[in-house]
Amino acid sequence: MDTIGDLKLLIIEAGKKLLSEGLVTRTWGNVSIRVDENLMLITPSGRAYNDLTVNDIVLVNYHTLKYEGTIKPSSEKGLHCEIYRTRKEINSVIHTHQMNASTVAAARREVPPILDDMVQIIGPSVRVADYALPSTRRIVNKTVKALRGRMAALMANHGAVCIGRDIEEAFVVCQVLEKACKAFIEAEFLGGAKGINVFEAHLMHQFYLRKYSAMAKKNR
Repeated sequence: MDTIGDLKLLIIEAGKKLLSEGLVTRTWGNVSIRVDENLMLITPSGRAYNDLTVNDIVLVNYHTLKYEGTIKPSSEKGLHCEIYRTRKEINSVIHTHQMNASTVAAARREVPPILDDMVQIIGPSVRVADYALPSTRRIVNKTVKALRGRMAALMANHGAVCIGRDIEEAFVVCQVLEKACKAFIEAEFLGGAKGINVFEAHLMHQFYLRKYSAMAKKNR
């Protein structure tokens, strides 16, 4: 089992990868990992990813939102907390402002099931959560609703949230979401994106989830 220190290092590594792949800029976005049935670790508010140390990563109780130490956790901690409370299978959350996903979020367009990997990893569509002010209860509720049955959601006029059963999966979701949003935008110029059959899309996503879980347990 990973120690708190190991999990903090995974968050720092993920933050640097998000930055290097252009999925976040400066101090925008946030990353968290579930520790146990009460606690999560999350990136701090307003600190650059390249400068983060293990002492900067904040331990938060996701039931009470109370945190240890004097460093403030991300202002979006409420969203992370609610995801961990309502999605027991999820162990990592990444919030980004990646370019193509943000463009589709600004258009408030749901992404249909247009790519095999999107359907398998994210789900049969990518919904858009209604706009609400950042760091409010309303944006938390709207985003969690948009995430139902999905591994990612767009946040209208804001960005995206990607989740996973571990931090590696959450990061892959970020990458696949960006690819799908780029394909959706460009397909619109070619007459419109044509989606996979919705029933088949649901089957593909469920098969991926079951297969991934079985492989993960086998490889432990």
